[in-house]
Amino acid sequence: MSDLLLGIDVGTSACKAAVIDASGAERAHGQEPTPWQRLRHGTEIAPDALFEAALAAARAALADAPDGRVRGIGVTSMGEAGVLLDARGRPLAPAIAWHDARGEEEARRFESDLGAERFSERTGLPASPLCSLAKLAWLTQHRPATRGAKRWLNVAEWVVRRLGGRDVAELSLASRTGLLDLPGRTPFGEALAWAGLPDDLLGELVLAGTPAGTVDGAVLPDTAGAVLTVAGHDHLCAGVGVGAVQPGDVLDSCGTAEALVRVVAPPLDGEQVRRSVAGGVTVGWHVAADRQALLGGVWSGLALREVLDALGVGEHGRSELDAGALATPAGPATELELELHSLDRRPPHLPAGLPPERIWRGAIDAVAAEVQAVLAHIETVAGPRRRLVVTGGWARDEAVLASKARLGEVETPAVVEAGARGAALLGGVAAGLFENVDSLPPIPIPAAAGGS
Repeated sequence: MSDLLLGIDVGTSACKAAVIDASGAERAHGQEPTPWQRLRHGTEIAPDALFEAALAAARAALADAPDGRVRGIGVTSMGEAGVLLDARGRPLAPAIAWHDARGEEEARRFESDLGAERFSERTGLPASPLCSLAKLAWLTQHRPATRGAKRWLNVAEWVVRRLGGRDVAELSLASRTGLLDLPGRTPFGEALAWAGLPDDLLGELVLAGTPAGTVDGAVLPDTAGAVLTVAGHDHLCAGVGVGAVQPGDVLDSCGTAEALVRVVAPPLDGEQVRRSVAGGVTVGWHVAADRQALLGGVWSGLALREVLDALGVGEHGRSELDAGALATPAGPATELELELHSLDRRPPHLPAGLPPERIWRGAIDAVAAEVQAVLAHIETVAGPRRRLVVTGGWARDEAVLASKARLGEVETPAVVEAGARGAALLGGVAAGLFENVDSLPPIPIPAAAGGS
C-alpha cells in the first residue's frame, strides 16, 4: 500500500486540503469556505465551526485520493487568530479574525505600558490590534469568562488538538501572537502578565514538523494512527510547498493579501528587528529550523478585485482585459488610488475617460511598484535576495504575472496549493518519511500532454 500525506490549510477565505504521495506529487484537493460571522463590532467564528470547515476540506481531498495509507497530516493556518480554552479544554469564546481590529484601545495601552520599541524588539511585531495579545486583552475585558483561560491555541494548533493531537505552540505561529520572546524562543512573560494571563498559556514550544500525537480516528477514521504536526504559519508553510526555505529566498504569495516572505539566517540584532518593523515588515521564526522570516504584506489581491468589480468585469472578461493591459504601455492610470495597506476601505475611484485596459494596467503597475518598495525595505535589513518564487491565485493572472518582471527573475513552480502541499510535506517530516525541510522531494515536473 502506497504512502500518502494530507495537508490542511486553514485560510481566511477558505480551508484547503491536499493529498500528496511520497514523491511530493499532488494527487487530490478539497476546499470549503471559512464560515466567518460578521458582527457590528468585528468578525469572528465559533471554534467548532472552524474545525468543521477544515474537516470538510480534508474529507473532500481524501475522497478523491488514490488508494494508500495516510502516514502523516500537517495543518497550517492563518496567524493571530486562535482559541482560548478552560482547564477542561473547552473553548471560552469565538475565535476573532486575524484582521479584526477591535483591540485598538488595548494595543494603545500595551504600547504605552510595555514600550513600543521594546515590544517590537522582543516580539518582532508592531504594537497593533492585529496581534493576538490585543485580541486576548479585549476578550478578558469584554468577556469575563475568558479571565479563567488556561490555554491559547492558534488555529492550526486547535485543529490538530481536535484530530487527537496534543497541545503545542508552533514557533512561527507563536511569533504572530505578541506572546513570544523572539530572541529567547520562550513565552514573553511581561506581555502575559500585562494581560492577566497565566505564564503557561502557550503549549510546548515546537518547530513545525515535530510530531504532536496521532489521529484518533473519531472524525477521519481512514487516517487513524497518522502522525499529526502543526505545520505553522500559512505563508511560511507555502514556502515549503514551493521549495523557498533557504536563507536569501523570497516567497511572493499572491492571494487576497500578497505576502512577501524573506528567509534569513538568525540572529537579526535588535536594531535590525526594530528597523524592519518600523518599515512595516515583521520578524518571526520560520517553519524551517534555525531560520527566521521577514514578512511584509500588501492588500493587492483585494484591491485588484475591487478594480475589476468597479469595471464590471467578471471571470469571463478577464482574458480579454488582460490582453488589452499587456498591449498597453506601462505607467500609472492618472487619479487611480488603491488602498494597499488597510482594511478600512472605500470603493476605488476610477479615472474618467480612460479605457478599461488602461485602468487595469495602471492598477497592476501600482501594485507592482508597492511590492517592489516592500522588497527594497526588506533588503535594507537583510541584504540582497537569492531568488524570488511567485505563487498563489493571482499569479495565475497573465497580466499580473507579467508585471512581476520588474522585480527581476522570478520562478513560478507548478504547484496547485502551495500551503496545503507544504503542510503535507511537514506531515511527512513528522511521520519520518523525510528528515527535515532541507531533504524534501523536488516539485514533480508535470507530464507533457500527449498527442494522437
